[in-house]
Amino acid sequence: MQTMKKLAIPLCIALAYIPTQGFASPIMGPDLNGFAVLGGTTVTNTGKTTVNGNLGVSPGSAITGFYNTVENDGPGTFMGRAYQADSEARLAHNQLGASMVRLGLMGPGTLEPANLTGLTLDPGVYTVPAATSNLTGTLTLNGLGKTDQTWIFLMPSSLITSVDSKVTLSNMGAGDSVYWDVGSSATLKTNTWFAGNIFAYASVSLDNGASILDGRALAYTGAVTLNDNRIVISSGSSGSSAPSATPLPSAWIMMASGLSLTGFLAYRRKNVPFAAPITALGIAMSS
Repeated sequence: MQTMKKLAIPLCIALAYIPTQGFASPIMGPDLNGFAVLGGTTVTNTGKTTVNGNLGVSPGSAITGFYNTVENDGPGTFMGRAYQADSEARLAHNQLGASMVRLGLMGPGTLEPANLTGLTLDPGVYTVPAATSNLTGTLTLNGLGKTDQTWIFLMPSSLITSVDSKVTLSNMGAGDSVYWDVGSSATLKTNTWFAGNIFAYASVSLDNGASILDGRALAYTGAVTLNDNRIVISSGSSGSSAPSATPLPSAWIMMASGLSLTGFLAYRRKNVPFAAPITALGIAMSS
């Protein structure tokens, strides 16, 4: 029930900002946009991790293994500010939930194999099933030389990469962005070379030497765990618009908004579970 309550406000916010002609507004809110790492319970680090962007945690409060935080225990470093259970972190946490709702509404997209190795994918929306590993080799994202292109990967369960796996970007233009919407937890194994923004409902873990370029590690309910990593936000991953080629009919939006409002009011009265409208909108829920 607590999980349902946490997503109630982000769900309503996300629906309120959906334009009737499609998804033309940024996926990430302005407060979330500056965070390279955001955890729900804790952010922990081992080794000389470097982060280009803000660190944050909410509703938890601890960030360990970084200098210039409340704990200030190193050896990790970051270029930005640390926000620990304060108003800025809470706003970013709420916007992360709203972003995940927005991404879920764009599915299901094209169904791809559970292992993305060897594929070259143009911009679009893709659904990827769970597997022991979703990437054992190289995935290539082809931007077609255009600007403001977006890749959205909907992972109903987990995201797991193998050791030395890689996501490469080719023919990219200004404003191109990659999003990984993960229903549970994301794990990048040793020396993974990854690209894109990871929005995990539960946790994000980067093993020794894994890197995220052009992206972020964001966990809604759980921890972000780092170990001698590199995470870099670039101008091409800062809140790009969603694909305008996948409009949502106005009638569907009205229905979804109605379901959201009905569910929220029902939750307040404690008569009807809020999970039903959220699940109907494609969010992976765990109570």
